[in-house]
Amino acid sequence: MVLSPEQLEERRAALEAELGEPITVDGLSATFRIFQRKKGHRHSTDDLLTAWYALEKSPPVTRALDLGTGIGTVGLLVLAGMPSDMRLTCIEAQDVSYRFLRENIRANGVEDRVEALHGDLRELARGERFPLVTGSPPYFDVAAGIVPSDSQKAHARFELRGDVRDYARIAKRHLEPGGLFALCFPWPQKARALTALRDEGFAQIVHRDVVPREGLGPLFSLFACRVEGSEHAEPPFVVRNADGSHTPAMHDVRARFGWPPSKEGPR
Repeated sequence: MVLSPEQLEERRAALEAELGEPITVDGLSATFRIFQRKKGHRHSTDDLLTAWYALEKSPPVTRALDLGTGIGTVGLLVLAGMPSDMRLTCIEAQDVSYRFLRENIRANGVEDRVEALHGDLRELARGERFPLVTGSPPYFDVAAGIVPSDSQKAHARFELRGDVRDYARIAKRHLEPGGLFALCFPWPQKARALTALRDEGFAQIVHRDVVPREGLGPLFSLFACRVEGSEHAEPPFVVRNADGSHTPAMHDVRARFGWPPSKEGPR
């Protein structure tokens, strides 16, 4: 059963009281709502565009696997964008993120469509293959910066339980023949992602750089990968115009998840 706005607020307040920190309820899609820690790891444009790219590059499927699912954002967005008979399997190791993943599954009434696994994706060996696998690997080696003291932020940002190569290896192990692996990775480390994907056996790698605002450089890259095929780049995806308003491409992404056209002005 999907929680009503009143039930969401009641549950949010209960979580806030239990955890002793601010919790928010936010829109993931036009129909899905999620609980998030106000000062924890939160839903981002990376998640939205990774799910959109997966939906753009994959035909409708009945099963999908989401690796390192966090609080569920990419996986639930894919679930929202696929036919109602699709079933999602997802895996998350970090305790707080897994707790919120379970909360978000219940909040949206999709317990019968989602199997949430609590464990390390590097140890995943289901003996089952999927036509679609998604993932948003952590972006940074632990030597690249200061690891946050907050465990949720630390595991979301730093490679404490696997890197992009681990994601590629496990994705390939669980892909059906002809299946698609969709992911994102920071643009400054694009070469590292491409090398990992090639080394793990992906020949068809379609990639698209994401520019946060017209006139700026790319921030991260999207990848859609299959075992067979050839590699090529697509034109950059620009999120905002120079004046800060969403581009037509971003309006189309939002529409894909049921959001009406935004009425924002220049920013």
